[in-house]
Amino acid sequence: MDFLDTLLINLYSERGTQKVSKIAIGIVCAVWLTAAACVFWALPSHSWLWLISIFNSIQVLMTIIKYIPQVVMNFMRKSTVGFSIGNILLDFTGGIANYFQMAVQSIDQNSWLNFYGNPGKVLLSLISIFFDIIFMLQHYVIYPDRKKPSTTIVDKDGTEPLIDTSHLSPSENV
Repeated sequence: MDFLDTLLINLYSERGTQKVSKIAIGIVCAVWLTAAACVFWALPSHSWLWLISIFNSIQVLMTIIKYIPQVVMNFMRKSTVGFSIGNILLDFTGGIANYFQMAVQSIDQNSWLNFYGNPGKVLLSLISIFFDIIFMLQHYVIYPDRKKPSTTIVDKDGTEPLIDTSHLSPSENV
């Protein structure tokens, strides 16, 4: 359902001059063709576990593909201005919680099957945590926000204005 929501939003939203790249269209078509071929391959033999592992592999590959452009863009711009770190922090927390859940289940069941029995889940979490750490390093360490120090003007009664008007000319500052 999320896919359809995203597709409809992208098709009918105002994008200005932005267009979907031919590479992105090619990747989406290749993934859908691969998924369809695998479904038809698994259908007669009822190889559903194999099909799920193929879908896990596709999900891991798409996760890698979705993160790389943002890492590269942050590197090329030497900045993360405009980049929302909130979702990355939530994603990182979810990845750590996922590993904690698998560890608790493994201890409870006295088996490490949770880790090596579902490579798609483990790889997805590892890749997400890896890229989340890269984004956090870019945002907080490598390219921290370099704002100019604020020179706030204090009124006669000791209060500061709610809106910074220091960049306005005296005629605009009414």
